[in-house]
Amino acid sequence: MGRAPGLSVRLKLTLSYTGFLVLAGALLLAAMGVFLLQQGWLQTNENGAWKANPVTSFVRGFAPTAAAVMAFLLVFGLLGGWFLAGRMLAPLARITKATRTAATGSLSHRIQMPGRQDEFRELADAFDAMLERLEAHVAEQQRFAANASHELRTPLAISKSLLDVARTDPSHDAGEVLDRLQAVNSRAIDLTEALLLLSRASQRSFTREQVDLSLLAEEATETLLPLAERNGVTIETRGVVTPTSGSSALLLQLTMNLVHNAIVHNLSEQGTVWITTSAHPGTAMLTVENTGEKLTSHLVSTLTEPFQRGTERIHAAQAGVGLGLAIVTTITRAHDGTLTLTPRDTGGLRITVRLPAPTSARP
Repeated sequence: MGRAPGLSVRLKLTLSYTGFLVLAGALLLAAMGVFLLQQGWLQTNENGAWKANPVTSFVRGFAPTAAAVMAFLLVFGLLGGWFLAGRMLAPLARITKATRTAATGSLSHRIQMPGRQDEFRELADAFDAMLERLEAHVAEQQRFAANASHELRTPLAISKSLLDVARTDPSHDAGEVLDRLQAVNSRAIDLTEALLLLSRASQRSFTREQVDLSLLAEEATETLLPLAERNGVTIETRGVVTPTSGSSALLLQLTMNLVHNAIVHNLSEQGTVWITTSAHPGTAMLTVENTGEKLTSHLVSTLTEPFQRGTERIHAAQAGVGLGLAIVTTITRAHDGTLTLTPRDTGGLRITVRLPAPTSARP
């Protein structure tokens, strides 16, 4: 946006300080002059007798002194105002420099304003916090882009290899090549759809409506029950009406991902998944627990990163694309909620999603 050049803030402050100082000095001198005139202290001598002549005495005696004082106040105000304005605006200059540095793409710089708390230091601290969050977000996006590129390149490389084999070896079983190509293509489609869903959730481009988490838990259970039965996993669902506000489709996807993750990361036989919904003052809660291998707290803390897989899946046929919990995290944040992952003492994982309850549903 083009703007016409104007006076600097430092110069404006200097002129303001000077103007205020000169005005205060002029008012003070005027008050002194009026006081002297009223008291009759300014007189002149005519024909040997004292005769009051206040105006003439004021012009001859007091006015030159007043003019000298005003000139001194003007010079002192300009110099002192320029110095004081510079001192006052020094923190703003540091903030401006940091802003320009960040604009070049360097997000590691911090202002770290010294001194006691004031408005400039509050602004500097807020700017440092913003830079820290922005740097972490950019680093996360860069890691995600690198991982996504790697994950997308894998099925493409496999497809190219299969096509090369089919081209160079006509005797190779075409049916087998087609089956493997179909599997690889399906995985690429699943990955692309997961990336699109992740992008949609992160942009919060959805219409909010009232949603009952208990109904979503029942729907996810019914949908994934055949998968659980094939894998020898029992699903137990319990809870009460748990209203929240958000996208029904995204929250259903969140629930499906949690239940699916709990099924495929379970014991090889006689595994169990517990799904619980509960309503609390101002909060709707969904908890999914599962049996499985013992997990460390460090490993659990990395599970929400895109393309991170905590353990080998017991059922390889249901291998996902490594975005299940990353999508859950993004959907939870988009609904202003919190996600908590806790390893169970007996093995497996407990995942709790806390979402804001609608205002009408709060006690």
